[in-house]
Amino acid sequence: MTTRCVKRAFRYRFYPTDAQAAELSRTFGCVRKVYNLALVARTEAWARQERVNYNATSAMLTAWKRTEELAFLNDVSSVPLQQTLRHLQTAFTNLFARRASYPRFKSRKRSRKSAEYTTSGFRFRDGRLTLAKMSEPLGIVWSRPLPPGARPSTVTVSQDAAGRWFVSLLCEDPAVRPLPAADTAVGIDVGLTHLLTLSTGEKIANPRWECEDRARLALAQRRLAKKATGDGANRAKARRKVAKIHARITDRRRDGLHKLTTRLVRENQTLVIEDLTVRSMVKNRSLARAISDAAWSEFRGLLEYKAAWYGRDVVAVDRFFPSSKLCSTCGTLAERMPLNVREWTCEGCGTTHDRDVNAAKNLLAAGLAVTACGAGVRPQRRPPGGQSATKQETHGAIRGIPVL
Repeated sequence: MTTRCVKRAFRYRFYPTDAQAAELSRTFGCVRKVYNLALVARTEAWARQERVNYNATSAMLTAWKRTEELAFLNDVSSVPLQQTLRHLQTAFTNLFARRASYPRFKSRKRSRKSAEYTTSGFRFRDGRLTLAKMSEPLGIVWSRPLPPGARPSTVTVSQDAAGRWFVSLLCEDPAVRPLPAADTAVGIDVGLTHLLTLSTGEKIANPRWECEDRARLALAQRRLAKKATGDGANRAKARRKVAKIHARITDRRRDGLHKLTTRLVRENQTLVIEDLTVRSMVKNRSLARAISDAAWSEFRGLLEYKAAWYGRDVVAVDRFFPSSKLCSTCGTLAERMPLNVREWTCEGCGTTHDRDVNAAKNLLAAGLAVTACGAGVRPQRRPPGGQSATKQETHGAIRGIPVL
């Protein structure tokens, strides 16, 4: 069986010379300017009930370069400018498909600084990457090797809020291929006391990545708040200190989630999770900080794309499925289950459950039922005249089969 190569981005840190940093900063500014000008043009055309596509904005770019006011656009490579117009076209495509909201303008302070180069905008030879308008290759720290014979199709250069420079190379990676099929499946219940609880009974502690640097972050933020508003050097220095702490926290979180999701995908054929609305959950002011630090959405995203890479299945069970209140042994549905109840005894069979382990087992059962029947998962319905249902009736409800 032939398998297609997966395109994978390899991200490295690099240290530019002063001339390279100045050239890239100019490029970032020009990319932001072109994006905002094109967005204005498309917005005005939309108000006139006209449609402007990428070809039209590309023609506008040529005209802008000929004006005296925007002549500085000729000083940088044209490739990143064309790419930002393509990104804007993608944003409007997602808008029309109802996958995203209306595109926003790029801010000099708050937007991500990046520029994308296609093959005509860079040269990659013998492990040395040279961008257009530059005479010297970038000083990249090759923390891991590229795939043998890899030829990058696009190169994205970026600078984060902490001032660090990164380059991302998109290559085909022949090493990413489906793993041998396994007969294991696991239900995964996310939480705050424990980051994950598996249906096997294993509990993975919540590292609470932010706690280690919380005091340093609070001090840096207080010092930033005392600086005068404006573009002063002292305020910029204080803002960079806050960004460095945030970057340290983010790096630890991403590293931990990558290791965890890779392990789960390699060990299990089917992974069942709960379809949580994290965006709504973080509106709870008491739990917002802890939920954001746990990064449930990022965990799900990593799990899904790695499962697609390695031939695994991820099943998301409906968020209204009562995984915590349902007895995984006999199918009895408890009336109430407050969050402070971590262990409970089933009134139907007398089994004592750990709340999270029981929820993970129910998620696994529901996910396997969905995989087998292709039906959705809906909440357990209470049988007439009673508080509990038999295990057979419960499994029937999970599969979408009416309970008689």
